Amino acid sequence: MSRALHEKPKMTNTRADFYGRMAEKNMTPLWEVLHTLLAEAPVTDATPHKWDYDECRPYVMESAGIISAAEAERRVMVLENPTLQGRSCITEALYAGLQLIMPGEVAPAHRHSPAALRFIVEGTGAYTAINGEKAYMEVGDLILTPSWVWHDHGHDGDVPVVWLDGLDIPLVRYLGPVFAEPFPDAEFPQGRPTGDNMARYGGNMLPFGETFKSQNSPVFHYPYAKTRETLETLAKSQDIDRRHGIKLEYINPTTGGPAMPTLGTFMQRLPRGFAGDTYQTTAAWVYHCVEGSGRTVINGETMEWKAKDTFVVPAWYKHEHHADADSFLFSFTDQPVQQKLGIFREAA
Repeated sequence: MSRALHEKPKMTNTRADFYGRMAEKNMTPLWEVLHTLLAEAPVTDATPHKWDYDECRPYVMESAGIISAAEAERRVMVLENPTLQGRSCITEALYAGLQLIMPGEVAPAHRHSPAALRFIVEGTGAYTAINGEKAYMEVGDLILTPSWVWHDHGHDGDVPVVWLDGLDIPLVRYLGPVFAEPFPDAEFPQGRPTGDNMARYGGNMLPFGETFKSQNSPVFHYPYAKTRETLETLAKSQDIDRRHGIKLEYINPTTGGPAMPTLGTFMQRLPRGFAGDTYQTTAAWVYHCVEGSGRTVINGETMEWKAKDTFVVPAWYKHEHHADADSFLFSFTDQPVQQKLGIFREAA
């Protein structure tokens, strides 16, 4: 018979008196909480959940009449995990939200220590400017705003634009070093021309004499047209992973590692009829369907999804993807920080 890692000791009057006297000196007995601090498998308060975009969109659009982008700083509807209410997070370490910008608006420039990503859900004509270089948004594009870079959002087009925000705010807040700074003006001064980052660092060539100190990718705009083309080309080989279909990571071209040190970003193609094997890791995953439809079975419960829906799979939840049509799933995860700490684990 195997022994449990730790069983909570029985309470007695003597122990209760002892604990009470200890508490007056700001001490507490480890053996009373060891079973929760060191569980035999990862424990998370987050639960799987899906945000149906058809249900969320009316609130996103209504917000334009409630508050301006300038007044709100960022007009975002936080995707709050139902079992983490009041904590502004989708898992214990990750934050997600749907941000709206209307034609002619500017969300003012600022910078902050948490890292952020923007994945475009709807519309065209808006942009994110990173240190003054504009990245114009198309549906499915990934735009990064790494830690402590100046960024603002604007809109030169004529239709509403919505994107999925992903940040490591809960993690950074828990560790302590949360800093934010507004720029004196609404927009950061114009920098390099649009597309410079991809031309300079994303073409498998490197400007002569260039060196890098940051762990963040110098490429901050990953267009969906290119990502999709790559996945479709790879699909011709029929080299389909049994758990992930064809899954690629957005990388920092200077290191081959994740595009940002704390957030991993991925895109995967699931062919029509795909029925994936179970995947289980200590990392949490936030998925967003770009195209297609299907379902994900999470610890035995089925969650249906379609284009523009977002859903979360918390740490150590078993999940498997099934595709009814050729489908493209974007995802972001806290896996990179776990790998750096040496604590990431993947079930066999």
